[in-house]
Amino acid sequence: MSIEPGVGKSKQNIDESDSKPFVGPEDLRGFDPATMLSVPGSFPFSRGVHRTMYRDKLWTMRQFAGFGSAADTNERFKYLLAHGTTGLSTAFDLPTLMGRDSDDPLSLGEVGRCGVAVSSLSDMLVLFDGIDLGEVSTSMTINAPAAIVLAFYVCVAKKQGVALDRLRGTLQNDILKEFHAQNEYVFPPEPSVKLVVDTIEYCTQQMPLWNTVSVSGYHIREAGASAAEELAFTLADGIAYTQQSIERGMDVDAFAPRLSFFFDVHNDFFEEIAKLRAARRIWAHVMRDRFHAKHERSWKLRMHCQTAGVSLTEQQPTNNIMRVAFQAMAAVLGGTQSLHTNSMDETLALPTEEAAKVALRTQQILAHETNVTQVADPLGGSYFV
Repeated sequence: MSIEPGVGKSKQNIDESDSKPFVGPEDLRGFDPATMLSVPGSFPFSRGVHRTMYRDKLWTMRQFAGFGSAADTNERFKYLLAHGTTGLSTAFDLPTLMGRDSDDPLSLGEVGRCGVAVSSLSDMLVLFDGIDLGEVSTSMTINAPAAIVLAFYVCVAKKQGVALDRLRGTLQNDILKEFHAQNEYVFPPEPSVKLVVDTIEYCTQQMPLWNTVSVSGYHIREAGASAAEELAFTLADGIAYTQQSIERGMDVDAFAPRLSFFFDVHNDFFEEIAKLRAARRIWAHVMRDRFHAKHERSWKLRMHCQTAGVSLTEQQPTNNIMRVAFQAMAAVLGGTQSLHTNSMDETLALPTEEAAKVALRTQQILAHETNVTQVADPLGGSYFV
């Protein structure tokens, strides 16, 4: 009998000698539910940033998509929207991520491979042709050339007649994690961070509904970090952007509500749920107690989650459907505001239409058939969590 490599051989995150068969109230000495847990929608937001969570509004189902030409990706965007995705998430190819045109000699062999090729405003106009930017929320995974790509997006909106204060979406714009993990940087750290703060300042003044940075732990985790290391580096990066923006002279309450976060959700079900809860609690205290933000919206850590690409296998790829489903449920039980579910064949190539549809259907089944959305934070009060 053939067994898929890795199946049934999950690495234990704690020593067996330290594990217990069950956890009870005696294990929570010093834990004060009133101050450390509270209720959903209340400081320190361990139980979620909204009081009713998904009872009133589901998380955004935002499937990452991008390949080939702008026309190819425009067709995929429309396919996903037609099948019920509630937000667009744009993947750019490596030359675009590095700020190079498709006809640059260094782009040879990489154009359109891992995302869509965008070299000009003309490409951006094609990419969003027939898509009303005043109605759809768009995420763009771009970092070193983020300011240029945002400028393209603004031009498309103006051509459509959409006011900038109506634009909703997220610019990843997190250059520090490139130096930690992904290595897609163009300039040294100091001028790179200056560009990030420039976009924070511009969007705060002109695009009040736009998330200016998606502080990204996902790539750090995919590069080999543990859950704790992912959380530590991500929050440290968020703190750095906040500090630099304040030093620029900006009011923390003017820009902090539009900082967002992006986390990986891996296989250790309860650890991932606990990580997302801990992220909210730590950030709430940092913003209130360290940076003296006065508004509750500034204390809230809002997040997008994506299931773990590194957990998928190219052997028996249909098994990846189950992995993604469990990881998606962990993200929802952890209180995410937005979610991408990986397609089963992403270890082999860019997702096929059928695989992308199954990944989206996974979220829809979770949202509409499991009843996990019927109560805010169903794991609140779990001794183990």
